[in-house]
Amino acid sequence: MAAGKFRRFGCTRGIDFLEKSLSRDYKILQSHVKIIVMNFGTSRPELMPGAKNAVETCLAVQPGECVALIADVTSSAVAASLAAALEHVHATTTALLLEDFGPRPMLAAPQRVLDALEKADVGILAMNPQPGELTARMAIVQVVERRRIRYAHMVGVTPQIMQQGMRTDYKLVDRLSDKLRERMLRAETLTVKTEAGTKFAAHFDRKLDWVKTSGLISPRYWSNLPAGEVFTTPASVDGTFVCDATAGDYFNGKYGDLQSTPMKLTIEGGRLVRVECVRKDLEKEFWEYCHTDENSDRVGELAFGTNLGLSEVIGILLQDEKFPGVHLAFGDPYGSQTHADWKSKTHVDVLTRNCDVWIDNDQIISKGHYQMEHLGLG
Repeated sequence: MAAGKFRRFGCTRGIDFLEKSLSRDYKILQSHVKIIVMNFGTSRPELMPGAKNAVETCLAVQPGECVALIADVTSSAVAASLAAALEHVHATTTALLLEDFGPRPMLAAPQRVLDALEKADVGILAMNPQPGELTARMAIVQVVERRRIRYAHMVGVTPQIMQQGMRTDYKLVDRLSDKLRERMLRAETLTVKTEAGTKFAAHFDRKLDWVKTSGLISPRYWSNLPAGEVFTTPASVDGTFVCDATAGDYFNGKYGDLQSTPMKLTIEGGRLVRVECVRKDLEKEFWEYCHTDENSDRVGELAFGTNLGLSEVIGILLQDEKFPGVHLAFGDPYGSQTHADWKSKTHVDVLTRNCDVWIDNDQIISKGHYQMEHLGLG
């Protein structure tokens, strides 16, 4: 469809010319075209509440704003709902399907994607990651951070997530995230324990920032969606972390929920020194990934999950890392946000279930549930 090619790549003058050449009823066709030509399919009603929450609450898209909506085939159902939500607020959308620009895995960010973000007020990336694609995603984020546009990073998003984590009350998530950030800016020690064997202590550098990504996205900080995190780069971490939930990057899609085959990670001086797992293929692969470069084994992130709308771990990192608790990530520290002065080519999150968490001597999470009164939110 000629109109589809024009709309999809942002050539609005071309589609305007086409529309004006149609019959007196062209407005009816125009409405139809805007949904279909995105090449993401037809929106599904059950996904629309989450999509509207993303577009109207989290990104606060305004009429006439230019939005770059980037997606892959696997995420097309989600992308279709987001496209419909953008249409509802009268945004101007440039829709891009990653598979149109070459084979997967995507080793470099397509130039057309980067060009679209250079012109956009708002960006959305909805895709499922494949091995070797982190560098391409980081290139996309670099454009976002340089231009300071509002941006939702929905890597690993599924229809299930749209019906769960994306339906939460993000204003409440924001209030909880604010309280945690305030407490952690003056905290000395964070202690985390679980019945599965996690037991570690973390200390912090007051020169490094605690970053809130609560779902209310601003030009200063882009955010994953679904959202609900408060994170920093810790100065030191020592102890044991049992990853009995989800691991990040492509490990999530390849190995899924690790409850039955947990990884026991030993950390000394903020570095990963040992991996133990009954699945020796996972043990070897995770160890090698965390030794890709000189900082791949370094704890680059310590984060609270603050999405109070979540009731269970589902085995998908994008949502599970927002589950109430504390998790770690090895590799790149997101220094542009935390102000850490080192980098890595890799970044892999590790999650555990049912945390008990103490800020100094005050227990603020018990078995994965926030003690709201301890944070002034009772």
